[in-house]
Amino acid sequence: MSTIFGPVYSRRFGVSLGIDLSPSTKQCNFDCLYCELAPAPAMEHQHTIIPVETILTDLKEVLSKHPSIDVITITANGEPTMYPHLNELIEEIDILKGSIQTLILTNSACLSEPNVFNTLLKLDQVKLSLDAATAETFKKIDRPAEGIEIEDIIESIFQFSHTFEGKLFVEILFVKGVNDSPSEIEALNRTLMRMECDRIDIGTIDRPPAYAVQGLSFEELYTLSQLFDPALPIHIVSRTHANATPNRYTDAEILTTLDKRPLSIDDIKALFDFDSIQRFQNLLKKEKIVQIERSNVIFFTPVENINRKRSK
Repeated sequence: MSTIFGPVYSRRFGVSLGIDLSPSTKQCNFDCLYCELAPAPAMEHQHTIIPVETILTDLKEVLSKHPSIDVITITANGEPTMYPHLNELIEEIDILKGSIQTLILTNSACLSEPNVFNTLLKLDQVKLSLDAATAETFKKIDRPAEGIEIEDIIESIFQFSHTFEGKLFVEILFVKGVNDSPSEIEALNRTLMRMECDRIDIGTIDRPPAYAVQGLSFEELYTLSQLFDPALPIHIVSRTHANATPNRYTDAEILTTLDKRPLSIDDIKALFDFDSIQRFQNLLKKEKIVQIERSNVIFFTPVENINRKRSK
């Protein structure tokens, strides 16, 4: 079984070629409620280990066929930082990748290990998951292996965010009735305000989950986004835009909405009815609204918002 998949196009990361460090079986230190893989007990170490040479051979072959790649994404059927040869693999990829960026998608659980922390510093982009900021909710949603504590994860993310020189993303996946309470959002907000990152992606379940849990609607995600501090670079990641119910917004309401939370064009099409979209486009032409870019994603915000930030 090849360890390489793709290329696939991601609006957040561009054209991506994936490396699966556990292609044949789930190996993870979490057993998340929302996982798209079948339930499996959380484990502390990988038991099935793919040789670095095998991965590099697969990667070279696929890169020769698909040279126009934006990013090589390291992931796994489980947690990629559990792979014991990760440092060697990343160093070898750096030799052959040229201008291609390297990215890892990790649940953050191993970040407190110095070898993992230092290895991830060698990447161009890192996406860290943080589904909860309280111990009770963390254990309920992520179901970690014994000995993994949310306090250690949060401290490690904090330290990493102030050390890493590449692009850092934090992702929160919300499950209805589990980590979407106002108190949990408040705890997440306090935690995220201490960190430095390029973008915070909030999303929900969009594939059949391992357990009998439900995701949130786009409207519910949008409402949650309003509970976070406006200074945080929140991005709503949702495949449920099509199910949203558009509403009517006046010019003033459009500007107020975008001032509280910059929105992507997908968000705007989901939230605004036809006439409101026309008003949005007119405000854009009049330069009352401007575009801002946050690591491959375009957002819209009032020009007054930009001016205030420049004056600080």
